[in-house]
Amino acid sequence: MTDDVYEKLADALDALPNGFPRTPSNVEIPLLKKIFSPEEASLASQLTRDMEIVALIAERIELPAEETQTRLMKMAKRGLVWFDKKDRKLRFRLAPFIVGIYEAHLENMDHEFAHLIEEYMADGGAVGIMKPQPSIHRVVPAQSSVKTEWILPYDDVRKILLAAKSFRVRDCICRVQQDYIGSRKCDFPLKNCLNFSTVEHPGRPDDISLEEALAILEQAEEIGLVHTVSNIIKDIFYVCNCCGCCCAILRGITDWGIENSVAYANYFAAIDAEECDGCGICIERCQVNAVSEQDGIAVVDLKRCIGCGLCVTGCPNHSARLQRKPDAEIIHPPADFATWEQERLLNRGL
Repeated sequence: MTDDVYEKLADALDALPNGFPRTPSNVEIPLLKKIFSPEEASLASQLTRDMEIVALIAERIELPAEETQTRLMKMAKRGLVWFDKKDRKLRFRLAPFIVGIYEAHLENMDHEFAHLIEEYMADGGAVGIMKPQPSIHRVVPAQSSVKTEWILPYDDVRKILLAAKSFRVRDCICRVQQDYIGSRKCDFPLKNCLNFSTVEHPGRPDDISLEEALAILEQAEEIGLVHTVSNIIKDIFYVCNCCGCCCAILRGITDWGIENSVAYANYFAAIDAEECDGCGICIERCQVNAVSEQDGIAVVDLKRCIGCGLCVTGCPNHSARLQRKPDAEIIHPPADFATWEQERLLNRGL
């Protein structure tokens, strides 16, 4: 089987709302080869974003339904495809590369994979995936950084966790990737990416309690990490705790010049010049370099401020605060993933 199946798979992934743009170096082909066998690539390239029953897929790829389902379930276990069950029938679709396939391959990260993804992102992958709107991720502010009466329901990260029934914690794949490259600039902990569900699951590796999940949130805020979630209102199932030097989403701002690589929170930082003593803690804690020192006091670049609230939670004399944006400037996230996909397709001209 030639590279044709991988070329077709790359195009199929780019046809999804999340995107998987082709690059001048064509590095996406060896990247996909690292993840998919030729047979898996051939099958995946014939899937779309629509959930389809096995019989339809089997007819398209000209394989018996039983064999098709077996192959698809093996791929689903590796995060290459997504599935659900409707009317007692399994349905499958192609998973997006980010967020999806890439994150599912944390355990397969190695030196080669790390360098391939770095080259892909730098060669246009980051711009193609992160520049289209709506953004893939959005920022939610630190728990104590916003007045209770101002907090929008979908921004209350603690409330989001309290609604879940099962919790897991995993290593941050972005920091793991940077470790393999050998260029990690921070010493933030690896194990603080939270996954959760409203369904109770049997015991799994990395399961944690609600109390442990909340403690991870608090630790992330204390050490200066940005909470980001899927850019939707309903059915959020993860919270990433991100740094600007490793997180691919925030690196869109810090490394690749993509202003809206993440959806900003509906708040902005303000610093009281009379109260600020120029200690510089907020400058150190800002993960997107939105705070700088001018004439001995901290100043916020409002165009760059993502509204995470880390300057507020770290300020020793309470001179920093988050303000809610005027109603005319508030941008509500899409209601759910299906709405997000539809908006994204329209904005990408698909």
